[in-house]
Amino acid sequence: MLKIQNLTKQFGSLVAVNNLNLSVAKGETVVIMGPSGCGKSTTIRMINRLIEPDRGSVFVDGVDITGLDANTLRNMRKRIGYVFQHFNLINRLSAIENVMLGLVMGGQSKEAAYDKALAALAKVGMEQFKEHKPGQLSGGQQQRVGIARALAFEPELMLWDEPTASLDPMLVREVLVVMEELAKYRAATMLVVTHEIAFALHVADRIVLMEEGGIVESGIPSQVFVNPVSSVGCQYKELIEYQLNTSARTLAGQHVA
Repeated sequence: MLKIQNLTKQFGSLVAVNNLNLSVAKGETVVIMGPSGCGKSTTIRMINRLIEPDRGSVFVDGVDITGLDANTLRNMRKRIGYVFQHFNLINRLSAIENVMLGLVMGGQSKEAAYDKALAALAKVGMEQFKEHKPGQLSGGQQQRVGIARALAFEPELMLWDEPTASLDPMLVREVLVVMEELAKYRAATMLVVTHEIAFALHVADRIVLMEEGGIVESGIPSQVFVNPVSSVGCQYKELIEYQLNTSARTLAGQHVA
């Protein structure tokens, strides 16, 4: 479904992504993790050329996106859903109008676009808020509208660029639940950049760890987080153990009290 070959991006003297290679099978959910600044978001943005790569190729179903002209790229992007860190909703439009906009601009009738937008909002549990404007919605609800906007195109590939990064911790869970449901039904291949360890453990078919612009480890969650071979993997293992021990101590203290 997705094949990345020798992908490279440099900003001045900083090599953000260095000769990266990655393949994702149809229906697979792959989670990319790693420390801030390791190149995760740059990598995912290059897949649909929100950032232009310096070198390398990105194949979606055998088509190299890096070689497409503007019009062909625009059509290819309709097959690739993208959920941003920030919601990027238009404040003057209602939720359903935000979801419809790309469909209408792509040539669909308003009636067909409305039906698809409503179905997409239903998938993320937001159909009852279809007439609300972004200012009337919580951060989690706005991000769910952003997810519906991507789903409305019925994409074959979904790209998630730290979709919970801009949310208050109390709102993160509602977005993760939507993502888990989508991953469970495998309606699209999913590539997710996130720091959410619990989500990765629960949903990912494969974890990819990055450091300094390259992949340092890849495998199923139980392998990467239980028997890591990279320094980044070891750090995640220690963090998981710390969180488990902290939770155990807290529960023990409540029991004693």
